[in-house]
Amino acid sequence: MTISEALEKRRSIRNFSSKPVSEELLLELARAGRLAPSASNLQAWQFFFLTDPELVKKVDLFSPGLSGHPPVILAICSDMGYAAVHGSPNSERYGCIMDAAMAAENIMLKAADLGLGTCAIKSYNDAVVRKLLKLPENYRIELLISLGYPEGEPRPRRLRPMEEILHFNAWQEEV
Repeated sequence: MTISEALEKRRSIRNFSSKPVSEELLLELARAGRLAPSASNLQAWQFFFLTDPELVKKVDLFSPGLSGHPPVILAICSDMGYAAVHGSPNSERYGCIMDAAMAAENIMLKAADLGLGTCAIKSYNDAVVRKLLKLPENYRIELLISLGYPEGEPRPRRLRPMEEILHFNAWQEEV
């Protein structure tokens, strides 16, 4: 699959089959995330693949943004202690979330290439999910991604017209 094909195919999937996702495929996704650009090459990200059905169910309970009972939830976290020691003054505040977002997009595009569906989530109870994952104090959850084999057809894609979002050099009323 080309990058263009993956961009067209990738959708926010909210319904998943119960078919398990192999550890081999999860490792491929982690490799894709690891290849993402990172501010100052910091790479403070940490990838937590939740595959235990009971843990997934508990995280799902405290994550209103999750739907479709995914067999896997990926938590992308930043090691803020590592960022503080090895990064620039802005790494903790801005760099880590930007890096996590770029890693997430790599992972979601690779997932589309592998026939998997994903949906990025920011709506979750941070304190509860942190406790369930037994995260060290210096780790910050940046986002969750529901992950699995899609079931059914995704919602139709609704994109704003280019005329509403595209500008060259400065804001203008019409392109």
